[in-house]
Amino acid sequence: MNLLTTADWLVIAAYFIVLYAVVLRHGAANRKNPTEFFLAGRNAGWFIVGASIFATNIGSEHLVGLAGSGASGAFPAAQFELIALFALLLLGWLFVPFYLRSGVFTMPEFLEARYSSGVRFYLAAISFVGYVLTKISVTIAAGGIVFEALLGLDFWTGAVIVVLATGVYTVIGGMRAVLVSDTFQMFVMIGGSIVVTVIGLEAVGGWGELRAATPPAFLSLWRATSDPDFPWTGILFGAPILAVWYWCTDQYIVQRTLAAKSIAEARRATFFAAALKLLPLFIFVVPGVIAYVLAQRGELTLDDPDSALPTLIGSLLPAGLRGLVVAGLLAALMSSLSSVFNSCATLVTMDVYKRLAPHHSERRLVLVGQAATVLMVLFGLAWIPLMDVISSQLYVYLQSVQAYISPPIAAVFLIGVLWPRANARGALAALLVGLVLGSARLVLELGEVSLSGWVGRLVSMNFLHFAILLFLVCAAVLAAVSLATRPPDAARVEPLTIKGGRTVAAPAPVPATDIALSVALAALVAAAWLYFS
Repeated sequence: MNLLTTADWLVIAAYFIVLYAVVLRHGAANRKNPTEFFLAGRNAGWFIVGASIFATNIGSEHLVGLAGSGASGAFPAAQFELIALFALLLLGWLFVPFYLRSGVFTMPEFLEARYSSGVRFYLAAISFVGYVLTKISVTIAAGGIVFEALLGLDFWTGAVIVVLATGVYTVIGGMRAVLVSDTFQMFVMIGGSIVVTVIGLEAVGGWGELRAATPPAFLSLWRATSDPDFPWTGILFGAPILAVWYWCTDQYIVQRTLAAKSIAEARRATFFAAALKLLPLFIFVVPGVIAYVLAQRGELTLDDPDSALPTLIGSLLPAGLRGLVVAGLLAALMSSLSSVFNSCATLVTMDVYKRLAPHHSERRLVLVGQAATVLMVLFGLAWIPLMDVISSQLYVYLQSVQAYISPPIAAVFLIGVLWPRANARGALAALLVGLVLGSARLVLELGEVSLSGWVGRLVSMNFLHFAILLFLVCAAVLAAVSLATRPPDAARVEPLTIKGGRTVAAPAPVPATDIALSVALAALVAAAWLYFS
């Protein structure tokens, strides 16, 4: 049923008009060469890069998942947002200097420079498959749900609109269009979410009433080690492993920092994105809690926790504001989808085509990138009829699948930067061992196989605890194989490690303000941990 009025539709129409005006204005000059198309000429400032990092990250798992977590009592899900802040600081301080000095286009390309072409191929393949099976499919499905629930359109129609509307401006403008549109969409997204939170708090009676209306442990970020979903040990030691992979090594995120005009600008961008990551706790999780309280009072009908945010929008917001919030939802979905389209196109062009056809013109690489983007759009459209086979159970497993693939990748990147002795054989062995163990856990979990003994305990282990174990195993394999085989060429790898980085290009002194900002951001997270304990 269509919940929108004429005023709401006018707001949504204005959103699309402004979005495409921005894209068309900035997209024309972005098709000159690969650096322009894939990395916006490596000339982006900290604000636009930081905004893009944040907007790229906010997707269906936030609009539906985080709000649903708040409504179902899974408040510790917000920990992933807070821990992301520390990962972004790590990206800015540790990884960004090496990424930018190496001059790479992709994360697989960096691994080839640090290790070998085999390691590059592994990361490119698993990144592409992961994007296709998770990010693209889930985002398209969420777009269809938004259109169906709030705009009164058929699910399939909504999904097609999301794919085409996003694909067009991604093909036209490349990375610069993505960066600029992400910045615009960030404002729309945050503005709409704040509106929902403020109006929701007024409906509840204020923050004090919200806390009083929830059970004592409902708003706690910390749970016992026996908690099946979010034990504090898993949060404290397992979640950072996932965060290092996602924020510091994933093409989907890191490509934005590669577009920065300097190391200093890229670092400031990570600080800005880190500051923005404080918001989801309040603008996504808290609205879910509000929906729970209103449902308990009988003032709201909540059929399913995951419907918390759409239900609030449809029940509480007046005409016009409802359109703004719907535009914010679309902005979040489209920014994530455009980023994954662009990232996949970059991987296909730079890690596959460029290697198969080394003698190419710059214009040809741009055309291949555009063609790859079109291919991803077509794949997204072809995927829509398959949405019915993605059950809610499988969706849950898709959320935890990163715990099974990320630890070996995080280990290879982190150890590779910190330890010059790590070599290609060690890295490849760690990746393959991680792939086998992670895949085995996922297959056995999906198959719901009844197992006993240590195998049964391994399969039933909390996914965050499993991530810790997998990381330690992969790190041990990397170290053991590296020490047992020939060391890498020092002249080649040391510039890409801490040891060599101290002498390469003598980096400019770090402003005291950067250090102060980092400390302040960490202090804010600590304050949130104490308040919601």
